[in-house]
Amino acid sequence: MSGYAKPLPRITPDNGPFWEATRRHELRLQRCLDCGRVWYPPGPVCPGCLGDRHEWAPMSGRGTISSFVVFHKAWFPAFANETPYAVVQVELEEGPRLTANLVDVPPGEIRVGMPVAIVFDDITSDVTIPRFRRARPLR
Repeated sequence: MSGYAKPLPRITPDNGPFWEATRRHELRLQRCLDCGRVWYPPGPVCPGCLGDRHEWAPMSGRGTISSFVVFHKAWFPAFANETPYAVVQVELEEGPRLTANLVDVPPGEIRVGMPVAIVFDDITSDVTIPRFRRARPLR
């Protein structure tokens, strides 16, 4: 018997709103309404305070590269003509970290701390994936 007043939420992430937003070329992540933390990957509870009240909030998609790896053989069919290609982890200005492909930057020019911004490329008419490009300075 537990002492909780309500049943614990099922731990099965619902990432539908994330992918629906990418099809509109937007980045939306979960923000906790109790502590304000933004997190990814999506899930039913905030990893900071374990609260279950959240909203899908718009994010800028800007951040800096915290780590990267350059692949010399495309393992994902959508990137088959982009060999070599780079996968980067980006610390977003809003807080969480995202991993995605980096485009339009030669592998030898990638650096930790490089500013990047998210873009959304349509792979098919139904699938849009987030990627990063070198960020231009804000005016």
